[in-house]
Amino acid sequence: MDFESEYNIDGTIQFNPQEIIDFPELIEGCTKEWQNLALCQVNDSVIRLGVIKGEFHWHKHGREDEFFYVIDGRLLIDLEGRTVQLGPRQGFVVPKGVTHRTRAPERTVIMMVEGSTVTPTGD
Repeated sequence: MDFESEYNIDGTIQFNPQEIIDFPELIEGCTKEWQNLALCQVNDSVIRLGVIKGEFHWHKHGREDEFFYVIDGRLLIDLEGRTVQLGPRQGFVVPKGVTHRTRAPERTVIMMVEGSTVTPTGD
């Protein structure tokens, strides 16, 4: 399955160092239910913006941790055996190798930090 087109994932780095990233403008420009943009690279990590509603598939990243930070809305992270609920200004790290999925019952804006070698849809 072509998850990247199903979820509108753009892995192209949008901003270079020393460029201003206007989050409100980017968020307003996201009109689809599931958009994920690679904003910039910081050392060996990529900072991503997600404007999401709905459910992602179960997956894991075998070599990299993944950090989620909620800007607006509510994010549910399903792990094996429990669900973590995050609201605005809350964050959570999913360790490498842990199977998980994210869900957003309403339009939710998140920032993610993950290794630049990670495949956003999982290994």
